Amino acid sequence: MDIQYAEARSLVKTAIAIANKDNLAVSVAVVDSHGDLVAYGRMDGATVQSGVLAKAKAYTAARERIPSSELGKWAQKTGKDMGYWVDPEITGMAGGVPILANKQVIGGMGASGLSEENDEQLVQKAIAAFNSNFIDT
Repeated sequence: MDIQYAEARSLVKTAIAIANKDNLAVSVAVVDSHGDLVAYGRMDGATVQSGVLAKAKAYTAARERIPSSELGKWAQKTGKDMGYWVDPEITGMAGGVPILANKQVIGGMGASGLSEENDEQLVQKAIAAFNSNFIDT
């Protein structure tokens, strides 16, 4: 099962609403369980590069089934670089989180434009708000 477009779009809108409330500018991407882009938004004032990073973070979370930050920590601990995966879209930067439904990964969500930690917190808040209304995790 993969995240549906309406759900992905709702997640993007939720994250942007949270960022707007705090006068922040971010890019947000939601991908399916294979890492293919389903929904995307770049707020006014967010950099073009933040869009590239948001997509990579979401892709990594969906493909690896863990937060992108955990992959980065593992790489640092083991001395591996991101080339280990032979996939140029994989990143170890924080800000990507898997999206779960019925304890299964149905996609990934990534944000960029803030500090890595704040990107990840934004995604976690958006997923939590969304889950409370729509998905059983």
